Amino acid sequence: MPNSRPGLPAHAFRRMDETRDEGFYAQPRFVTHIDEGAIAAVTALYRQYLPAEGRILDLMSSWVSHLPPEVNYARVEGLGMNREELAANPRLTGFTVQNLNLSPQLSYDEATFDGCGICVSIDYLTQPVEVLREVARVLKPGAPIVITFSNRCFPTKAIQIWHTLDDVGHLTLVADFLRQTGQFTGIETLDCSPRSGRGGDPLYAVVAYAVGTSEAAQSYQ
Repeated sequence: MPNSRPGLPAHAFRRMDETRDEGFYAQPRFVTHIDEGAIAAVTALYRQYLPAEGRILDLMSSWVSHLPPEVNYARVEGLGMNREELAANPRLTGFTVQNLNLSPQLSYDEATFDGCGICVSIDYLTQPVEVLREVARVLKPGAPIVITFSNRCFPTKAIQIWHTLDDVGHLTLVADFLRQTGQFTGIETLDCSPRSGRGGDPLYAVVAYAVGTSEAAQSYQ
């Protein structure tokens, strides 16, 4: 497996459970993995950054996409690990079942999508830079990527480096993954945690914009 972040040892991207992910995700989980307040924060981010009537890639998707219900999109393409979950997602216009840890290449054409969301899943990627480089390829120049996460996960499937960092460290790590691709600009880290005072799940986000494959090649030569 290639090292997905220079300066980090290869074991930083290993997991406690190294069995095939297909087995772990074989049973559908029709539950949400963050609470209502955190979900609302994800939806607000999507409302802000993902363009209405655009073509949206919901990467590492499931049976819900948390997209704003009042916004129409020309296309919402989901990619995830469980066919039953994806088939039950009412916002998807199409979906692909794919293990990105085995095959980080995306089957979509270059500059296909107007935006991409990755919700509470970035910590499961063993080759995050490779996957994000592919996302940059299939996004149109200037299209946003919105990566959200909380402090909850399937601990046996999260990469080791995730377990060693706090929330600020997670923000820095994800921003660094995007930076390492050489194909995103305007990288911003956000604390979008609900401020109700009643506790609940925190919600963090890293937002960036694809520069376009040809532009990236010129800028990073």
